[in-house]
Amino acid sequence: MPGVASLQAQRYYAHPRNAFWPIVSQLCGFDVALPYETRLARAQDAGIALWDVLASCDREGSLDSEIDSGSVRANEFDGFVAAHPRITAVFCNGGMAYRLFRSHVLRQRPALFDKVHVKQLPSTSPAHASMTLADKCEVWRREVLPMLSTD
Repeated sequence: MPGVASLQAQRYYAHPRNAFWPIVSQLCGFDVALPYETRLARAQDAGIALWDVLASCDREGSLDSEIDSGSVRANEFDGFVAAHPRITAVFCNGGMAYRLFRSHVLRQRPALFDKVHVKQLPSTSPAHASMTLADKCEVWRREVLPMLSTD
């Protein structure tokens, strides 16, 4: 789920210290200072779609560890996958996103992702301070770049 800053801004990864946009801008070759809508379009042009695992949940603050597990409601992935049949990979931004995706999406609809690579990436959150930006970027580059569409 987006953090407080992202929910308030109604934009993905709006927290100024979140590394998502710096990493994706490097992977896709655009200036991180571009307006949000342009960054989003450039990521999409490169084959990256952004979507939350969860449609809703209750949580105090922005930390994933504060999500009330009884309140979790996953997004409806059947329609998303049907509308985007060329999906080859799902990358989860951090451990909580990966665990929620496995338990609330993959377990419920395993056939939906039979031919899709599902991988956990290091979280871009500033709360995940055990890795440097350079190390996060290297893992993202190694995992994501080979899966991006080339057409």
